[in-house]
Amino acid sequence: MQYDPKNSVKIPINTLTTGMFVTAIEDSKRVNLANAGRVSSQQAIKQLIDNGIKFAWVDPELSVKGSVFKPAIDPEPEEEVAEDVKPVKKKKLSRFSQQQKAQKIIRDAKGLAQKILSQTFEGKPFELDELDVMADDLIESVLLHSDALHCVSALRTKDEYLLEHSVNVATLLVTFGKYLELPRDMLKQMAIGGIVHDVGKIKVNDKVLHKPARLTPEEFEHMKLHQVFASEIIVTIEGLSDVSRDVCLMHHEKLDGTGYPNGLTADQLPLHGRMSCIVDIYDALTADRCYKQGMSPAEAFKILLSLTPNHLDKELVYKFINCIGVYPVGAIVELSDGRVGIVWTSNSNEPLKPEIKCFYSRKYNRFIDVAFVNLKTSQVKIEKAIAQSQLEVDATRFYEA
Repeated sequence: MQYDPKNSVKIPINTLTTGMFVTAIEDSKRVNLANAGRVSSQQAIKQLIDNGIKFAWVDPELSVKGSVFKPAIDPEPEEEVAEDVKPVKKKKLSRFSQQQKAQKIIRDAKGLAQKILSQTFEGKPFELDELDVMADDLIESVLLHSDALHCVSALRTKDEYLLEHSVNVATLLVTFGKYLELPRDMLKQMAIGGIVHDVGKIKVNDKVLHKPARLTPEEFEHMKLHQVFASEIIVTIEGLSDVSRDVCLMHHEKLDGTGYPNGLTADQLPLHGRMSCIVDIYDALTADRCYKQGMSPAEAFKILLSLTPNHLDKELVYKFINCIGVYPVGAIVELSDGRVGIVWTSNSNEPLKPEIKCFYSRKYNRFIDVAFVNLKTSQVKIEKAIAQSQLEVDATRFYEA
């Protein structure tokens, strides 16, 4: 859907209603939204208010009929902020508050994923309403403070792999979909699909599911049945969209037809199905599992590329890497001066020069005072990416804002 920013009207956030088409938001200055669209729910409006948003720009022509617009009284004309002028620092609603919200969203999403698995195990149907709200929250978090969300989701716990994997696949699909400029409704359907995509594993034998070693051919055939189980489970979910079903049932398919459960080929795999294959593999590779340690994003990217073009869509894999960045937020890196830190803030203009939160020195083998290094203005550079499992110290506490 196309819109012209000049047609937008600035309104107080408390007058925003569902159905209005939002093109920009403001807390201290205007931020144009890359994913402009209609407000889908009261929950989305509450999320904006909770994030300190004071005004919204809405396009009356693209909003639903009957919407009432109350323009904000703003006597001072808007001024363009020069690139060399530093914006005034916000109060500490910044990264700390953003990560608090991100932690709650991920915690709630994991709780919902657990509830779905439990109800499925007990043979009870589950409602789509809670998934709808969760998807809206996830989308708003990606749109408003994606760095904080990805930093929180990067911190993994091996014992919670199934839950974290479901939430991370949903988060990555929304992030990837936003990058590809897919409609908001598509982002929502993909997020829901991500949360339920591994629901069939609840019926897999626990000894196979949690085996701390390579599966035998017979065990692998049993594991593959989780997709058959999933197709039986999701058919009972009333109102689940075709896109959500595809994400659930296509994430193990391959372009050359050698995947499962249906052996679909390239011409049978839609965009969202191809995306789910890439995202599922990437998150599985970078996570600690009961039988292996997670690898760094850089190592995972090499494997994704090695699976093209027979298994994965080569063009989409490159777009995915560009989307989350060669050094994704939340990844651990070593700098050229021996310091180790967490990729803290992305830099879309110069993806190889993000901001790093340094906390350890490999040169001196000790923790150091936390320092934020913006590689855009620093002489140091990233030497290499490090998997969390390869780091000699525990970085967990440094993921806190």
